[in-house]
Amino acid sequence: MKTYPSSFSGTELKKALTGILNENPHRSLNHKQLNKLLHVSANREAQRFATSEIDKNAKRDLLLSLLNDMVKSGDAIEKDSGRYMAVPEIAYVEGIIDMSGSGAAYLVSDSCDEDIYIAAANLKNALDGDRVRVFLYARKRGQRFTGEVVEILQRSRTEFAGLVQQSQKFAFLIPDSNKMHTDIFIPLKLLHGAVDGDKAVARITEWPTGEKNPVGEIIKVLGKPGENDAEMDSILVEYGFPLEFPEEVKREAEALPVRISAAELKKRKDFRKITTFTIDPEDAKDFDDALSFRILGNGLIEIGVHIADVTHYIRQESALEREASERATSVYLVDRVIPMLPEKLSNEVCSLRPGEDKLCYSAVFEMNENGKVFKEWFGRTVIHSDRRFTYEEAQQVIETGKGDFSNEISVMNHIARQLRKERFRKGAISFDKVEIKFKLDDKGNPVGVYQKAYQDANKLIEEFMLLANRSVASFAGKQKQGSGALHHAAHPFVFRVHEAPPSDKIEDFAGFAARFGYKIRTDSEKEIALSINQLMEQVKGKGEQNVLEQLAVRAMSKAKYTTDNIGHYGLAFDYYSHFTSPIRRYPDMMTHRLLTLYLNKQKFPEKTNLEKLCRHSTEMEIRAAEAERSSIKFKQVQYLAGRNGEVFDGIISGVTEWGVFVELTESKCEGLIRLRDINNDYYEFDEKNFCIRGMHSGREFRLGNPVKVILKKTDLAKKQIDFKLADDKLSVPGRNKIKSPSGKKKKSW
Repeated sequence: MKTYPSSFSGTELKKALTGILNENPHRSLNHKQLNKLLHVSANREAQRFATSEIDKNAKRDLLLSLLNDMVKSGDAIEKDSGRYMAVPEIAYVEGIIDMSGSGAAYLVSDSCDEDIYIAAANLKNALDGDRVRVFLYARKRGQRFTGEVVEILQRSRTEFAGLVQQSQKFAFLIPDSNKMHTDIFIPLKLLHGAVDGDKAVARITEWPTGEKNPVGEIIKVLGKPGENDAEMDSILVEYGFPLEFPEEVKREAEALPVRISAAELKKRKDFRKITTFTIDPEDAKDFDDALSFRILGNGLIEIGVHIADVTHYIRQESALEREASERATSVYLVDRVIPMLPEKLSNEVCSLRPGEDKLCYSAVFEMNENGKVFKEWFGRTVIHSDRRFTYEEAQQVIETGKGDFSNEISVMNHIARQLRKERFRKGAISFDKVEIKFKLDDKGNPVGVYQKAYQDANKLIEEFMLLANRSVASFAGKQKQGSGALHHAAHPFVFRVHEAPPSDKIEDFAGFAARFGYKIRTDSEKEIALSINQLMEQVKGKGEQNVLEQLAVRAMSKAKYTTDNIGHYGLAFDYYSHFTSPIRRYPDMMTHRLLTLYLNKQKFPEKTNLEKLCRHSTEMEIRAAEAERSSIKFKQVQYLAGRNGEVFDGIISGVTEWGVFVELTESKCEGLIRLRDINNDYYEFDEKNFCIRGMHSGREFRLGNPVKVILKKTDLAKKQIDFKLADDKLSVPGRNKIKSPSGKKKKSW
């Protein structure tokens, strides 16, 4: 029988530990996590133990001894070595279905620290993205949770794009999405003009009990497969973005006044006589940010960051507000922008066009030429933009020192460089990734590829937008702060947060970078950031640049919106929000409204509702990024279509157990060399060393290696490019196979 220091009650501590495990029924916790939770336990004995001055090792040993006693007595289970859980009861968990390509799925739930596997036979007609209730099966030690869907709580979507297949008596829509594993049955009378072979959108109307397929109707014919507009619209539908604005939303937008009333002007700080201009991409139509510049009598410089005052026009509870919150973001495909707001707002009323008075929400800074801010002001303004610059025009002014507002731009560029330098000194990470753009003909077909330069003009705008975002978040985050809550404001606010990279991912990346001779220091979060920045500089212009940049990004955590601030690791900011793009991002609209409440000392909304909107905005942002990638992939396939047999230089950008991904050096198009098409050896997938290796020849295909490939085929419908090796001289009889070193789930790189 275990003994405990006389100053503590083992019985009381066990009681507290049992309570913690029961409050977190689907999480496995180690002794450090449990000790942290004992700090806030209602059990006084537990609090006394957690805050005691006992030696760390002694405290650890005591906790582990208690936990092991609880495991032996059946009051807890040890999931993995050193991680403990409550004894599972018959449990139901709610969450979101994440469908896999195989037809099985995983339940993603906030109440579980790992995803729950659901076999295809146990999905009960649940589809990707649906919110469901799942029954958890009992599990053996060391195995993952599994379960079955018992109730569909909310459908994520009911509309799907795909190909119409029509027979004599009925039709089906074959969905494009590889996460939709069932076809939609369409009665002939509900085809609504669609014919066999059309790309169309179907809406599920019912799913009869016991039937394999849902029943639906065609609501829109998109065109023929391969047509640009049909494919782009199909991508939007696949990721849940509407193709049109509802009529009520259009009517509200059209009714908005373009003219600014004299009464409204009197309420605002007037910047119309101060030098102001915008700098945007050449093809931009919505200008949602402008910069003003003037030299003050005290020797300081006043720089204003002026943002379109969208929330002045969009009232809460309006149809425009509901639509903006639902869309949450604009979507940028290769050949078009699908705006969050109707064109009347985004391109006219709110757009900060030159030569027009416009209403703004502004962050104004008094600063010196080294970027030190002495005073800041936030509030509503009216501006009059003097000039619209493209990035290329502003870059010309920076490089030559000549042109409109050359002095203003020169000084602002100098300040931006100081701000950037200071960010990096504090540990910000630089990802100046080369962006590839397609040249399109009048039908949207790609006829060329070019690299989009990221130059000083881009960085100038970036730094002042970052300054505004950081300053607004810092102002809000530091208001009436609770004691002991370093990053939690007393009132809710919308933060853009970014966690430090998971240690296992950064260690894997450091190991891979080392194979090219680069060192990533992992001693501290700041050391990681500084060494990644050094790596980004060292790889510029080298063959491995794109692969290392991609893997560095993959090693990072993903940024998200939340009311719980933890800071932004990638930018090295303690406080950060999104304030500068309300025309295209709903969280920026939320920030504007909350900032107004802070400034006016008004009542704040419920944090729970804000957090819900934050989660939705994060989800829609991810969907928009996936839609953009899908449109790029389609254009890549289009660009290479008809060039079968051509030889290209490439670099290995991914390695999996089924093949090798290759990114072409010139166009950055990516395709797959399937293992079954390499007939010269048996290959083994070496997960640890990011390669596949011939068992007889020892030949390796390693991530980052240059390779010559031949275009084998393109498939527009599946958005797939297949390559084969240009050099495949080795020959080993028998069918090519690949082995994995373990039976565990395999990683791809």
